[in-house]
Amino acid sequence: MRGKGRGRLELDIQDVAFGGKGVARIDGKAVFVPYVIDGESVRASIAREHKKFLEAELETVVTASPHRVEPRCPYFGRCGGCVYQHIEYEHQLALKWRQVKETLRRVGGLKEPPMRPFIPSPIEYGYRNRITVHVCDGVTGFFRRESNKLLGIEQCPIARDELNSKLTELRRNNPRDGHYTLRVSDGPRVFTQANDAVAAAMLDLVDRLLATAGGTLIDAYCGAGFFAKRLRARFKVVIGIDWDQHAIGVARQDADENETYIAGDVETELQKVGAVHLNRPPQYDDTSRGRLRSIAPTIIVDPPATGLSKGLVQALIERPPTQLIYVSCNPGTLARDLAALKKSFRIDSITPLDMFPQTAEVEVVAELSPN
Repeated sequence: MRGKGRGRLELDIQDVAFGGKGVARIDGKAVFVPYVIDGESVRASIAREHKKFLEAELETVVTASPHRVEPRCPYFGRCGGCVYQHIEYEHQLALKWRQVKETLRRVGGLKEPPMRPFIPSPIEYGYRNRITVHVCDGVTGFFRRESNKLLGIEQCPIARDELNSKLTELRRNNPRDGHYTLRVSDGPRVFTQANDAVAAAMLDLVDRLLATAGGTLIDAYCGAGFFAKRLRARFKVVIGIDWDQHAIGVARQDADENETYIAGDVETELQKVGAVHLNRPPQYDDTSRGRLRSIAPTIIVDPPATGLSKGLVQALIERPPTQLIYVSCNPGTLARDLAALKKSFRIDSITPLDMFPQTAEVEVVAELSPN
């Protein structure tokens, strides 16, 4: 600590933690400061003091990083969405890559995670194909940073032009209080990835990672068949599972003869389907030089941010598939699950993708094979 007492501090920012806040240290405690960059010296004021760490608010940047840029959004710093607009894009990727690696080390117990290069977004702004805005007491916009109060928004720089036009129209119509999801596409109202270009890159990546084909593919948390539709020509049997009955209905509309989609609890249904295919009569496998063996399915899991349930992790450990692709929107829960799965699996590769530039969010694809 340098400077004038405990309330105001001069800090040297050592790193940027997952979530976007810079990290400094005083008296053995971590101090978290938003909107800073590693290597900077700043003045900050203590906002909240906890037993093991402090939270501070940035007052002044004393020595700026060469990676600091001018944010494009007039609401940056007040809106609760973006946290990295003050950082040039290449350095955003470097920070996120390091955050994923350190999370896998610390939480997952992986000494040397098999990290692959970051897959960036081709565009840094204007990429979002959907946004959800909120309306309350005549204010239309997003929640303020670390608050449940609304900030009125006229335009969102990370949204596509079509969405900003729809936002303008919504505001003009004086909408009732509520939540409004604006989409570029007028198709079925089911979950889709928000960045079309990175979603396509994710499909290409998973397609390349799949070492086997011709057997059974189980796509868990399949939605409307995001992975299954792309991969159905490579497998004799494709089974998609999701809790969302509407999404499953959409997936069934253009299903080929080899596709089956199941609406239900993913853990329960995946264990049922996996048990059937893992306990079926042995078959000849050309890759094993004609030896008789049971061919396990290939499984893709793309769970919500909470990750896999303990029961599902245990089921995968007890009945390992031929190959497991784990798609995650939360490096923390991915690391937690990999710590357990490594009992039965080898972790072959970890690939981060930047689905949401300017934000702290990271998508990660992990490739696993049984030990």
